[in-house]
Amino acid sequence: MTYVDGFVGAAPTVNREKYIKHALDAAKVFKEYGALKLVECWGDDVPDGEVTSFPMAVKKQADETVFFSWILWPSKAVRDEAMPKLMADARLQPDANPMPFDGKRMIFGGFEMVVDE
Repeated sequence: MTYVDGFVGAAPTVNREKYIKHALDAAKVFKEYGALKLVECWGDDVPDGEVTSFPMAVKKQADETVFFSWILWPSKAVRDEAMPKLMADARLQPDANPMPFDGKRMIFGGFEMVVDE
């Protein structure tokens, strides 16, 4: 069963191009370890909420933009096998591919797909 890792965070708006480069570089590595697809989305219509919202969840600052992304895996087993290898891969280390955003405010999780139409 296909598996998804999902992410929401906020990046400085001025870092848009750095964010895209970071994601493209990382996507190549993730695919080498079995990911089917990596999708990155840059916020275009992400309103503030009164009770909860993407901006509130990631503590978005005035000079930041919310991003939303996911990695599609063939299965949770493939993802679980790949993850330790990905974390150890030199190409994904902060000195080689620094995150152009505050990773401490990023929300992430793994999800079993239940509808795919």
